[in-house]
Amino acid sequence: MEELTRGEKPQHKMSMLNRKTCTLTGVKDVIAFDVAEVILETTMGILLIKGKNLHVKRLNLDKAEVDLEGKIDAFTYTEQNTIAAKQESFFAKLWK
Repeated sequence: MEELTRGEKPQHKMSMLNRKTCTLTGVKDVIAFDVAEVILETTMGILLIKGKNLHVKRLNLDKAEVDLEGKIDAFTYTEQNTIAAKQESFFAKLWK
């Protein structure tokens, strides 16, 4: 993949093969991940990836790239505050 120059905003691109592997560019950060869900901050917003046996195979935030493996079931874009509310409600339930 191509190198980013300082201050350049990476393009967000997604490439998937047979719902088993996925390469993403334009990734700013990995918010959370487990075998059922990966939450990424991208240049186009928050991306939730749902599936089974998900694994972050390669992560290079300097190049804004992520490679995933597993059975991919869904991609959903959402707003930042939706993720924060979801995390707060999880911890609120945990401490009750």
